[in-house]
Formats: sequence, structure tokens, C-alpha cells
Amino acid sequence: MKSNEVLRDAAETVGVKVLAGELRLSPALIYKWCQEADPTDPDTSGTRNPLDRLREIIKITGHTPVVSWLCHEANGFFVHNPEADCKDIDGDLLQSTQYLVMAFSRLLKEVSESVADDGAIEPDEADRIRIGWERLKTTAETFVVACERGVYRKQRS
Repeated sequence: MKSNEVLRDAAETVGVKVLAGELRLSPALIYKWCQEADPTDPDTSGTRNPLDRLREIIKITGHTPVVSWLCHEANGFFVHNPEADCKDIDGDLLQSTQYLVMAFSRLLKEVSESVADDGAIEPDEADRIRIGWERLKTTAETFVVACERGVYRKQRS
């Protein structure tokens, strides 16, 4: 699905005028976002929308926490797609398993240290725990998806 189609579907849930009013933008701009934009064709009526811009930010920076934040705001979380295959199944499986265990250990360490210093988890410590938890969820889900897709399956000769 194209970004303009996603935005069009979203706008239709409340109506373009309501969405524009809540965003304090003109309905015309919302309509433009919902039309296909082609930067190489001056005759297209659409314009680059926020989703296209966000995709470019991620592409340029390689900073996926932007996506993680957006997923968190939508009450979900981001999961990286695992590699399609692996060259060394035993080594890759061991490395992935170790990485998962290390991520869990780091989270437990953060929790333990937070409580150990004063018997409570303060807001800044809770924020660090949240960051660790989000990383752990992503790491674990990526590992499970790789298992489900047969990434760690040995090829029969």
C-alpha cells in the first residue's frame, strides 16, 4: 500500500475536515497528501506527505528509534525483519541466542541497580528500564520470527 493510500484511509476514518481542523492545517493540504505524488512528474497533483518524509528521515539517518517511537505511540512496538538466511546456522543461532540472553541480562541489571541504590525505581530509572524493555521485545520478536521463517534450518544436501 502506498503512503498516500494509507493517509487517505486514515483521513476517511474521521473525515478530512475534522483531521485538518485537529492538525490546524487546510483541508486542501490533507487532500494533497492523500493523492499520489511523483517528484519527476510536474502534472501530478499530490504532494510529499508526512509518511514519505518520515521514510526519508529513516533512510538518511538509519535511525530506527524514530519508528520505535511511532510504534510506541500507537501502542505497539517495532520489530526488525530478520535476515532471510544465514551462512553459518550453528554460529548465527548461537550468536542470536546469546544476544537475546545479554539483552535480558542488561534489563535485569538495570532493574536491580535501580532498586538497590534507594529501594525505589525513580522516573528516570523507569525510563531506562522502558528503553531496555523495548530493545528486549524487539530482539526477542526478531529471534522468534527468524525461527518461524526457518532461518536457522540446515539445508539438506
